[in-house]
Parts: sequence; structure tokens; C-alpha cells
Amino acid sequence: MKTVVSGIRPTGKLHLGNYFGAVKSFLQMQETHNAFFFIADIHSLTTHPTPADLHSNVHQVLAEYLAMGLDPEKCTLFVQSDVPQISELYTYMNMNAYLGELERSASFKEKVKTQRNNVNAGLLTYPVLMAVDILIHKADVVPVGKDQEQHLEMTRDFAKRFNHMYGVQCFNEPEAYSRTGKLVKVPGLTNNGKMSKSGGEGDAIFFDDEEKVTHKKIMRAVTDSGPETMNQEKPEAIQNLFDIMSLVSSTDTVDHFDALYNKCEIRYGDFKKQLSEDVLKFISPIRERIQDIKEDKSYLQQVTQAGAEKAKSSAEATLKEVREIIGFRRFY
Repeated sequence: MKTVVSGIRPTGKLHLGNYFGAVKSFLQMQETHNAFFFIADIHSLTTHPTPADLHSNVHQVLAEYLAMGLDPEKCTLFVQSDVPQISELYTYMNMNAYLGELERSASFKEKVKTQRNNVNAGLLTYPVLMAVDILIHKADVVPVGKDQEQHLEMTRDFAKRFNHMYGVQCFNEPEAYSRTGKLVKVPGLTNNGKMSKSGGEGDAIFFDDEEKVTHKKIMRAVTDSGPETMNQEKPEAIQNLFDIMSLVSSTDTVDHFDALYNKCEIRYGDFKKQLSEDVLKFISPIRERIQDIKEDKSYLQQVTQAGAEKAKSSAEATLKEVREIIGFRRFY
């Protein structure tokens, strides 16, 4: 059975893009793989969250993972900071990562532009920590979005370099995985690329939003004045909304509005109202489960303790091998 590893940073609530871009893969892979899914709270320290916010966000994302169907009996679900072996291997792997390649990371170059007052060492070595998350469990595959392909390539490079440097075959070189054979990218509501928190509060459809908030976001989504010729190509903003509808609505519904668009008869108000109804129908049961799980502290404690023990056992086995390869051998 192949091993898969993936995680999400606890920087707030999960949104529709997270579900279809990552969690949907997790649900399938927990059935077919030796699966490690984690909440990347160490990664989030690059943004300097307050202790209260950090804990609250971990609590939120953990409840959302469980509400969306991750099963602790089928996968290893854990909090990154509960596994100290990750930080130790991160130290060792940093010694084999070079400044030039880290500075060429697309995510680092973006952060240098967007948060100039907080360009910390953690941002620079972010790809190393991501690689360690994967390599410490010797993953075969990693479900990644289009924007993370470079980080996975760097993970492969770090694995290959370590193996070559010590003349061993310690780490796998993991491959990208997606359910459809293509890397999934869910568009946002503001026509600024994929759905994300960084796109602004109005860009993403969050599972924990109130219904009226979700409805208002969708009704305010970017559109245009409407098609002017029959069967014309949809502009990006309109195609984005159709793409979202294809995820939550029936095929008949999508075909109906597509036909109206092609005949220049579409009314965007009706279209977005239907989209809102279908989105709410999809997320409402999950929202209710999130609230129930958030309030069940004993269950969350049980899940995180069991996940930490399984993750630490896997990580320690790798770390023991790495220490021996590097030359860390005790005299007692």
C-alpha cells in the first residue's frame, strides 16, 4: 500500500476550494492508502499569529477535517507540532538546502513583495519544512494544487540530494496525485485566480459562514453585462462561476444555464441565486457537523492523541535511520 502525506495550514476556516482541491482527495485516499493528514501549525508561525488565534485556528480546522469525512480509524490525522521529530529532521535537512534555490521559490518571492516587514528565515526555508512533512513518513504520493508543484519538485530534489550525498536510498521521490489525473484549481468569486483566503473575505465560500453571508458573497460575485453573440466564449469571471456550479449543482442545472448563456438569454441574478441555493444545500450539513464536533472536546482530544502517537511512531523510525546515516551514533 502506498503512503500519502498532506496538510493544511490553520490560518482560518476551510473553504470550498480546500474541499474540492484537497479534502476530496483525502477522503478517497484514506480508503486506498496509508494516509497521513496533518494541520500545519508550525508553518503558520511565519505569519506570527497570537497564541489564542493559533489554537483557535487549529481547533477550527481539525473540526472541519472531521466534519468533512476524515476518519481517524482509516488515516493518521495529527497536529504538526505534536510530532517533535519533524522539527529535528527540519534542522538536518536545512543543512543540505542552498540559498539560491530557496530564494528562487515562487512562494518566497511572492512573500517578499507582499509582507516586506516580515521576511523571516521561516519563509525562506518553508520548502524545506514542507519537504520534511512529506519525507519523514516516506510518502509515495502527495495531493497538491497547481501552485504547489514547485514545492513538490524541491522535495524531490532534497530527497535525491540526501540519498546521493550519503550514498543511500533513504528517501522516496514522491509524485503528485489528484483524483482526476489533473491538479484541481477551484476559482474564487472575485476573478483573482483560485479561491483563497488571501483573495479577500469576499473571494472564498467558507463552510463555517452563516447562510446569509454565503448568499451575499455569491450574489456579489463578479459578472459582466451578458453575452452579446450566440455561443460566444465565456469570459473568465463567468466561466469561474460555471466551474463552481459544476461542483455543487446537478448536470441538468449546469446545462440549463449554459444553454441560456449560449442563447444570450441568461439572467445573472437568476443564475447566481440558483448557485447560492446549491452551494448552501451542499455545505449546510457539513456546517452543522463542524459545530457539533467543535463542542466535543473529549473527542478532539482522543483524535489528536491517537494521531500524534501514530505519526510519532512513523517519524521516529525515519529519524533513527537518518541519524545513523548522518553519523550521529551514541557512545552509551
